[in-house]
Amino acid sequence: MVKSFSNVFSNINVNLHLQNSHFISIFVIILFLAEKLMLSQLPINLEKVPEEDKDEEILRAGIIAELDAINFYEQMAGYTKDEGIKKILLDIAREEKTHVGEFQALLLKKDKEQVKELEKGAKEVEEELKD
Repeated sequence: MVKSFSNVFSNINVNLHLQNSHFISIFVIILFLAEKLMLSQLPINLEKVPEEDKDEEILRAGIIAELDAINFYEQMAGYTKDEGIKKILLDIAREEKTHVGEFQALLLKKDKEQVKELEKGAKEVEEELKD
């Protein structure tokens, strides 16, 4: 079961020195929206996935969720006029990019075909950019 954003944040000891209640209110609204508006749904029903493929699919779902989070936080940063909120949102988005890398590193250890296809894709891009 995937934990909600509020559950995750309640389990993290965050020591923020917030300057005013306006900042707190906006931050709470952002967290609420993040919890309610996940952009992607799991593309497959994991109950129907063969046991030997579940880990790879879980990692792919993790990548999807992190990409959604990056998009969400960067979009919200683009909407706010408050530089403090923008700074925090962009910092959180950067952390989500690290999470994508972690999931991808794990996926590449488990799925050798994915490694080959990523290398093939990188070569295709290089060839296209030469022209």
